Amino acid sequence: MTTVAVIGAGIVGVATALWLQRDGFDVVLIDKAGPGEGTSYGNAGVLASCSVVPVTVPGLIAKAPKMLFSPSEPLFLKWGYLPKLAPWLMRFLSHANEKDARRIAEGLALITGDSVGEHQALAAGTPAERYLAPSDYVFAYRDCAHYEADGLAWDIRRQNGFTWRVLEGEAVRDYDPLLGEGVGLLAVCGDHGHIKDPGRYVKALAQGFEEGGGAIHLGEVSDIVREAGAVTGVRVEGETIACTAAVVATGVWSGPLCRALGLTVPVESERGYHLELLRPNRMPSAPVMVAAGKFVATPMEGRVRLAGIVEFGGLNAPPSKRPFDLLRAEIAKAMPGLSWQEETAWMGHRPTLSDSLPIVGALPNVAGAFAGFGHHHIGLTGGARTGRLLAQLVAGRRPNMDLSPFAPDRFS
Repeated sequence: MTTVAVIGAGIVGVATALWLQRDGFDVVLIDKAGPGEGTSYGNAGVLASCSVVPVTVPGLIAKAPKMLFSPSEPLFLKWGYLPKLAPWLMRFLSHANEKDARRIAEGLALITGDSVGEHQALAAGTPAERYLAPSDYVFAYRDCAHYEADGLAWDIRRQNGFTWRVLEGEAVRDYDPLLGEGVGLLAVCGDHGHIKDPGRYVKALAQGFEEGGGAIHLGEVSDIVREAGAVTGVRVEGETIACTAAVVATGVWSGPLCRALGLTVPVESERGYHLELLRPNRMPSAPVMVAAGKFVATPMEGRVRLAGIVEFGGLNAPPSKRPFDLLRAEIAKAMPGLSWQEETAWMGHRPTLSDSLPIVGALPNVAGAFAGFGHHHIGLTGGARTGRLLAQLVAGRRPNMDLSPFAPDRFS
């Protein structure tokens, strides 16, 4: 039986391992911390198929300086990190135009489409099924002018086949009484969903993988062993695990392993924040993207999770205080009747490539090496389909979609 090593036990890695196992492969899943302990733990939990519009929309370059100096804007920067960030940031910002935004969205839609169905298929027969909740995905605006200012984003969604309905005035409170008078318009996207506990969901998927005979190995992979240009094993803290194929799915930490395989990729951390409001007095009716603060309020088991914000500051700096303050201020405006008994805070690392498209595919020049990472804000949404695609590629089957937008060697 062919052995495949999947490196990284976030949603992409676990999904890949499960689909490979179902395809008859002997799979070992390797992670330095264990399943669901990284970004897959702390995300907003939304299966947000319509979230195809990149951060790099027209006007971002003009708006960014003002946003960085305002405590009420959802963009932050660790200024000491700027010299290291600058080359990547210039490439990232070069895509802040309408043509590229539409092109990127078309690519992302290939990954996010039918996210609920993809996750239902992935979770079927595992303990993870209980965490899946079909729902709307709601965008909350102050008023019609605020919504219309987002017109390009909604036109891009329409172009990619998404539909929604608009509610105004008292229809907003009829939909969700928790929303305050400061929210005057909702754009409601149906046929979406959310995960009631993302960390436990990924752990439950991994449990299903283990129950199916899969092996989970705790440790950090330092290298992928090759002979005659083909993968023969992975090095894990001094030990070599033999395999004939390896999948790199370690999120923002994937760069060094790719470099070891001869591929340099421009990946950077978009640091994301969440606050969990424990034992709230009420729950939102559905996940709500609060447009003014660029964060999502998601109902979860026993808590409401507020997740979002963009901060550039690398992998090593501690969390900042201001993003948490902004989340508290914005939820008080959007849902003034919401109260809670305790809260927990978290910061994690979204892996973002300079063109806002993930890498999904076979690595050049090394037979048996594959990679799937760089999903920025859509990692959970697109993780199930990405895992299925990677499993198909490892098995030597051609997926029924064009993967060229996600080619690992496109930056060469």
